[in-house]
Amino acid sequence: MPFEKASTIQKYKAHASDTGSAKVQVALLTERINYLTDHFRTHQKDHHSRQGLLKMVGKRRRLLEYMKRTDLETYRQLIQDLGLRH
Repeated sequence: MPFEKASTIQKYKAHASDTGSAKVQVALLTERINYLTDHFRTHQKDHHSRQGLLKMVGKRRRLLEYMKRTDLETYRQLIQDLGLRH
C-alpha cells in the first residue's frame, strides 16, 4: 500500500481496539480513493483499477449515508476532516 494504514486507523478510531467502525472505514477508503485518483493521472487506460475505484466510491457513499442517519455530528466532523463535500 502506498499510504500508511495504521496511522489512519490511529487517527480516526473511537476506542483502543477500533479498526472497523464506519468512521475508520470511510477514512481508509478516502485514502485509497485519493491514491487511485492520482494513479489515474499517469495511467489513464487502467480500467481494471478504475472499476475498483468506482466500487470504493460507492461503498464510501453508503457508509457516509449510514453515518448521516445514525450520528450526524460525527458525520459532519468527518467530512470536514477529510475534505469531502466541497
